Amino acid sequence: MKPLIGIPTRTLKASDCIDGIPRFGMNETYTRAIARAGGAPVLIPLNLSDDTLRAIFARLDGVLFPGGVDVHPNVYGESVEPFCGEIDPARDTVELNLAQWALAEQKPILGICRGIQLINIAAGGSLHQDIDAQVANPLRHPHQKGNPYNYLAHAVEIDPRSTLGRALGATQVQVNSLHHQALKQVAPGFHIVARAPDGIVEGIEADNGNFAVAVQFHPEWLQDDDARMLELFRAFVTASNGSTG
Repeated sequence: MKPLIGIPTRTLKASDCIDGIPRFGMNETYTRAIARAGGAPVLIPLNLSDDTLRAIFARLDGVLFPGGVDVHPNVYGESVEPFCGEIDPARDTVELNLAQWALAEQKPILGICRGIQLINIAAGGSLHQDIDAQVANPLRHPHQKGNPYNYLAHAVEIDPRSTLGRALGATQVQVNSLHHQALKQVAPGFHIVARAPDGIVEGIEADNGNFAVAVQFHPEWLQDDDARMLELFRAFVTASNGSTG
């Protein structure tokens, strides 16, 4: 059977909702990547009770943490700075629970953009709330208006010994860049496996060898342009196929 891969949703803006009815959703690029990689994607709604969320989690073989808005700084012990962006507290609650449960039970997880930040926070790390405001001489990491989401913004150097490096089959790849925040303190139990030329962390993995991999770029937007990107999803689905979810 295909492994079930949970993908938490996000709160849609009022402008995206009909008659003010609350809605949750997620970009199709994630579900398509998981399906192409051999998994069965399952979208997870927000505002669930803990026991309901636990019941869903118990049936999952892996969890994908997708991109999106900023995680609330209070979660990692900071106040909200003026340069912090939009926040989705309902999503924070669901994803932090899922990430902590998955790490405790060694269930495979893959984080993308916000996902690397969320996993890092869930494991005890912290973030730069804004790269331009808090990092010296950075590259331009946020999305540039007018560029497609698959625009290749910079290179990333990858540890060849890492799960990420083996999945991509490369030690350097060109990637897109759609983020204004970045990892500051890497969480205990994780190590850096990829960096941008300016030193920004672009990939982390769990120290214990379990499939807990996260990247700062967006491979789901590159899956049609670079076949190696789909291999990352395949590695995740393969690891999930062997889990006990």
